[in-house]
Order: sequence, then C-alpha cells, then structure tokens
Amino acid sequence: MSSDVAELLAAAARGVFPPPDGSTTVVPQPGPRDAGVLAFTAHSVVFTDADPEWVRGALAATSGDPLAASMNPGFLFALMARTGRHMNTVDLLTVADALPGPPPLELREIDDPGHPRVARALKFRDDVRVWAADGGVLVLGRGVAGRWEAAVEVDEEVRHRGLGRALATAARHLVPGEVVWAQQAPGNARSVRVFQAAGYRPVASEALLVAG
Repeated sequence: MSSDVAELLAAAARGVFPPPDGSTTVVPQPGPRDAGVLAFTAHSVVFTDADPEWVRGALAATSGDPLAASMNPGFLFALMARTGRHMNTVDLLTVADALPGPPPLELREIDDPGHPRVARALKFRDDVRVWAADGGVLVLGRGVAGRWEAAVEVDEEVRHRGLGRALATAARHLVPGEVVWAQQAPGNARSVRVFQAAGYRPVASEALLVAG
C-alpha cells in the first residue's frame, strides 16, 4: 500500500500543505479501492495507478484555468474513462482534531451489517461503526489511505435544533485517531455550516473515483 496520500493528508491535518506553485503531483493509489484527486491551494494531487505521463498530458490538454485543471469536468471525465471508474461529486474536504471525553449527546451503537446506513458505508470505508441518536445517525470508518472519516444524517423533522452539529462534534470524541475527516458537497450549505460550526477546518476539494 502506498503511503504517499496518507503522508499528504497527515501533513495537511497539521496545516502543512503542498507548495502553492501551480503544479500537480501524481502519486500511486493508496490501495485498490481509492483513486481520485485532491485540489489544495494552487497545488493538486492525483492519486491513481494510471500512467503519470498520461495524467500530465490530459491536464495540459484541459481547457480553462490551469490552476483548476485537475477539477475540470473534462479532465475528470477523461480520468474516469481511462481508469474505468465513476464518481459522485466534488466534495469539500474538512478535518478536525479529536476531543477527549465522552460525546455531548446520548448515542446507541447500531451493530447490524444489514442496516441501510451501515451497508452503504461499508462500500466506501473499512472498520465502520454507526451510532443513532433520536432523529440522527453518525457513521465513523476508515476511508482514503486509512483516514478516519465521519458522516452524519439528520431527519428532516428535527433539523435546525443543533443535532447535526452535536453529531459532528460527537465524531471528534469517538474517533480513535488524532483527527477525523469529513466531506461535504459544496452546494449543501447546511452541511458545510454544520461541520464548520463543529470545528472542522476546510483543507481541499476532493473527487473520489469509485470502481465498478
């Protein structure tokens, strides 16, 4: 398993980012499941087992702002075609430090691999654990390069009561690592606000390519 992506993410979590020099770094996939693109400030990282020279050629052929080429739909489409993968969306990638002590709300763990939320999480993460609160769900699991990732869901009828922020904060208490990551679709302003209110810091944009 390649450690390049894990090292980049660990550094970014500490606030140490790739140089903003307009370049693109191409590294191997951290494992068979995970491929994609990370776009930091004026520096992109493409993690794929595709030929690096092909990646650089495809980026150079992409129209538009060179600084945004790695997230250009034309390049992403070409990368998907080259690798036989698909993607869902471009996400905002955020990170927060772990917090000591128990979470700030009562949770009950769901230990049922057939539960719809558990089954979906297992497609993208390892070591998945799921907790339920009244009106909401928290998922923790290992995603790209083994990083711990959190996701939350809140029922519509209990929104605007602070439950989403409480669940996102709970992830910081429950994560077994030093930091926890979370992705939000940029257009989902409600989700972006929830995680930032819970102390998650914006790090990069991310496009994950899914096999199958």
